[in-house]
This record gives sequence, structure tokens and C-alpha cells, in this order.
Amino acid sequence: MAQKRGSSKKPGEFSIDELARTSGMTVRNIRAYQDRGLLPPPMRRGRRGVYNDDHLSRLRIIARLLERGYTLSNIDELIASWEQGRDIAEILGLETAVASPWSDEVPDYLTMPQLVQRFGKAFSGRGLKKAVELGILQPEGMYYRVPSPRMLHAGKELVDIGIPLTDMLDVVAYLRRNVEEAAEEMVKLIAHHVFDRYGEDLPPTKDLPELSDMIWRLRPLVEMAVLPEVARAMEKAADRFLGDRLAQVLDHLQEIDTAR
Repeated sequence: MAQKRGSSKKPGEFSIDELARTSGMTVRNIRAYQDRGLLPPPMRRGRRGVYNDDHLSRLRIIARLLERGYTLSNIDELIASWEQGRDIAEILGLETAVASPWSDEVPDYLTMPQLVQRFGKAFSGRGLKKAVELGILQPEGMYYRVPSPRMLHAGKELVDIGIPLTDMLDVVAYLRRNVEEAAEEMVKLIAHHVFDRYGEDLPPTKDLPELSDMIWRLRPLVEMAVLPEVARAMEKAADRFLGDRLAQVLDHLQEIDTAR
């Protein structure tokens, strides 16, 4: 199921608890940012408040500014100056391009019995703990939020062909470290060759639409650059580790044919 039973939220929408988990912030901080006017109020749907990707984007910008040493008062003044200007749309457009999620996957929600049913005998407490540590599963009340259903499906298929769940999660952890390092180096190129020319100043208003467009174009380009490298690496690894096994099987079959 793509949403919790009884939920009327659309893809890209969050309860305040889900927004806190996805953004890495606490519910208390989110409410505090709302009270200060740093974060727009949620949409009202009956008695429920519903947040969306724009709220998530703004929280990520706030977190980034805090990491750079800005105080909440500084951020308040900065956002106020943006909102008082006529070019707020361009500024927020760049904010959204940089900080909005880079995946279009719609999270899934599964209960513990559903997880056990999906993975069968391969399911274990150790595997569940590791999946939670990696963020592949995110506990939310009686449910587990699955940010990437495609990853969970791939995991199930690998388990079905006999790969131990915990061994596979160890590889995912190793893969994540390497992917994050490569992603960081790729983004550094953009930061160095495009944004660094502005120094510590905000880019001129006239440049903002072009910068936003560049970030949006970067997203599919990254996938186009990464997937061929993954395919090349898999081909090389398969030839190295499975080629000899295949050759042994073929030699054995030839020996059987010769003996007949």
C-alpha cells in the first residue's frame, strides 16, 4: 500500500511527525519555526495539518543556515527581506531546486506482519535493526515508513534467490558510503565552478532563474552519468567473480559429454 490505511494525504505530503523524521528535526523545533514565521503554517485538512515538499525544502535551508553559524534571528531577517522583495519567487525557486527531494519515489507504509510476510524466514530482528539504522525502514507508530519501495523490492528479490538479508544490508551500507563520497565530489564541482564566483554574497536576482534551471537539469544528468558507471562496475565484477564459476561449469559439462 502506498499510504497508511485511512490516510487522505497525497504523495509529497507529510504529517508533522513525518516531516520531522524526513527533515531530521524535532516536532518541537518545527512548531517553534512556525511560531517565529520561519516556516509557513501547514495546509488544513479538516482538523489535521498537512505539510508538503515546500515545507521540507524550507526546513533544509534553515538547517543549512544554522550549520553555517546563522542565528534564528539572522534567518528571520533574511527570510523577511526575501519576502518583502519583489523577487521572492526567484529566490524561493532556487531554494526549492537545491533543497527539494531528489527522488520522485512515493514512500510506502508496512506493518510488522507485512514485513514478516514479505521476507519470510529471512526476516530477523537483527536484519530489522540494521534496516532501521540505515533508514531503509523508519518506525512510525504501528507502521514502518519505506522511503524507497524500489530498494525494498530489490532486497526481497535478492533474498528470494538466497542472499542472506543481513549480508545484503552490509553491502548496502558499504555502497552508501561510496555513493555519498562520489555525490559529494560531484556537487563540489558545481559549487566551485558556479556558486563560488559569487563569494559569500547571494547571487544577483537576474542570475537566480538560470541557477535554478541549472540545478533542475543537474538531477537527470547525475542519473545519466551514474548508471553507466554502475553498469560498467557490475560487468567488471561479474566477469571477475562469476566468469571463473561459469567456465568451471562449462568444463564440467564438456567432460561429461566426452565421457559418453
